[in-house]
Amino acid sequence: MPTRNTLNTHKLSFGSLDNQNTDHNYYTSKTYGPADPLSKGFWVDIDQMDKDKVKVHGILSNTHRQAARVNLSFDFPFYGHNLREVTVATGGFIYTGDVVHRMLTATQYIAPLMANFDPSVSRNSTVIYTDNGTALVVQWDHVRLQDLDHLGSFTFQASLHRDGRILFAYREVPMDVSQISSVNHPVKVGLSDAFVVLDHVQQIPNVRRRTIYEYHRVELVKTKISNSTAVEITPLPTCLQFTDCSSCISTQISFNCTWCHRLHRCSSGFDRHRQDWVDNSCPDETKDKSCDIILTTPQPVVTTTTVVRTTSRSQETDAGPGVRSSTHTPTSVPTEDDTKIAVHLKEPGDGRSENTLPAAPRVSPGTRPLHTGLILAVVVVMVVLVAGLVLSLYVYHHPTSTTGLFFIERRPRRWPAMKFYRRSGRPAYAEVEPTGLGKDVFMDPDQF
Repeated sequence: MPTRNTLNTHKLSFGSLDNQNTDHNYYTSKTYGPADPLSKGFWVDIDQMDKDKVKVHGILSNTHRQAARVNLSFDFPFYGHNLREVTVATGGFIYTGDVVHRMLTATQYIAPLMANFDPSVSRNSTVIYTDNGTALVVQWDHVRLQDLDHLGSFTFQASLHRDGRILFAYREVPMDVSQISSVNHPVKVGLSDAFVVLDHVQQIPNVRRRTIYEYHRVELVKTKISNSTAVEITPLPTCLQFTDCSSCISTQISFNCTWCHRLHRCSSGFDRHRQDWVDNSCPDETKDKSCDIILTTPQPVVTTTTVVRTTSRSQETDAGPGVRSSTHTPTSVPTEDDTKIAVHLKEPGDGRSENTLPAAPRVSPGTRPLHTGLILAVVVVMVVLVAGLVLSLYVYHHPTSTTGLFFIERRPRRWPAMKFYRRSGRPAYAEVEPTGLGKDVFMDPDQF
């Protein structure tokens, strides 16, 4: 059966906003209404900025369901991880993952208002961003919902600050956000992050499947989003900020921080480094919560990874609704989708060491006839090939000879055209015969 490698997502937990001031474990959020002076103060007036510092993205401003990479001039801490690159999407959100795939709306996002926006339906719709060295501001300006452009345009911003703060500011929201349909596109307001795990694929040797587990989500109340409102999201301390064992295990933050001596890293076990944490047996090492552990075994060498991507870099597609669950190791089977990302790994222990040589086989008298027969067979094959080549050259240069006429009369009369396909990243050929043409008509394969 054909190989199909998929990218899966699985949700572990998320928080929700019920009040104006809410603690989400990783972040706190506060909503400012239209009457609050700070609400207008959070809006960045890009129109008054130097035009050389403002980037109007031409492709995003004229297409639907597209995304583009944007480099940051500073380290932006997101769930404790420093980012230097994000992906801005036309659908009103910023993707923060390392691997761009077709499920950008599923997790690892910063969404001031994720919806089915289509900047191509209006000449006034643009996607703008600017980076002043301390903050990246992305503005979706006068964007409209696809097939619902008569409802009016939306204008809103997301600001990512160097200290980790995230600001959502809304200038123009013509309708109740909770009434926006999520049939053709998810509708979300908030944050999300996930970690990637490589699972063995039993049916395919030496291949692992990339699975994304969402370990936390912040959901903001959509009914509180309207004209001239704003949301301030402030990061809370995480285990990743501690760089030594003593401060890690003695911290009093809301996470159960433990120190892994093999990785020299402090973690709760649920962050983007989850794969390394498990592969290096950190959960077993941290049971004692002691800084006196002496490692006597060397660290295994990380295997080389090759990622084969067959999906479009720039498209965003729909993702299913969220599922609430607890912050524990997943036990249910992840849901598969049509994303084709295969990760080929060299499995450790599947071959001999480079310094180990195979023992020389014993030569018995009965093996010599076998070698002689093999050499004779090779000689016969070479003679047949040379004879065929000589015969072909003779027929080519003497087409009117008896031998040439013999082969010309018996040549095949049907020369099929071959069409090239791409399936699962591997080339395959299928025989194609155009309709309405005789079999003797020659068709150039490039025309297909």
